[in-house]
Amino acid sequence: MSKKVTPYQDSDLGKKEQVTQMFDAISGNYDGLNRVISFGIDVKWRKRVVGILKKKKPDVLLDIATGTGDLAINLVRTGASKIIGLDISPGMLAVGRKKVLEKHMEQTIEMIEGDSENLPFEDNTFDAVTVAFGVRNFETLEKGLSEILRVLKPKGTFVVLETSVPTKSPYKQGYYFYTKNILPLIGKLFSKDNSAYAYLSESASVFPHGDEFNNILRKIGFIDVVNKPQTFGVASIYVATK
Repeated sequence: MSKKVTPYQDSDLGKKEQVTQMFDAISGNYDGLNRVISFGIDVKWRKRVVGILKKKKPDVLLDIATGTGDLAINLVRTGASKIIGLDISPGMLAVGRKKVLEKHMEQTIEMIEGDSENLPFEDNTFDAVTVAFGVRNFETLEKGLSEILRVLKPKGTFVVLETSVPTKSPYKQGYYFYTKNILPLIGKLFSKDNSAYAYLSESASVFPHGDEFNNILRKIGFIDVVNKPQTFGVASIYVATK
């Protein structure tokens, strides 16, 4: 990132602790608010991630920054026998566990609290690892990515779904107007945490995307790195291999 962005600029806590605090605060409203903010398009993006992995036929999957479990639940369609959803926020996990139980998927999906930069798994454990809208919240991006590489099996697949910034007009101008003015306003209206959606907007705008993020993945040691811009470039799906 070009600069360090944290949820609470006046807090003495580190980014990791602030992100945990923020997601705990907004966990109850997160799903509904996300549908409003993205106009529901995030549902389609997750389906595309599932489509990519379904072709790989993974058996054991790890979904990092799983939040309320949306992607982990969708990943059941890959046919994986075991899916672990990991998140640093107990509040988000509580919502996710409830959803898993309601869908009777507890035999396949396990939701655990954990730190993406210190993964509690052995080397070469997972056939695939996913992160949806989470890598920009890593306190130390390269450490988190290195941990993902470590726990992936050789030839395993890493898929990232993350916001990005459109480069073409008029989408670029529309994106900046929406994220600077509309998104924080929606967040304030629906969330008790006024800083949360301002942070999510700003962190997205400064996060490395496109070729810049591809190059970071290659530097960490991933190969066959490609990115697939989504919906005029407001998000990207990155696919890489160990």
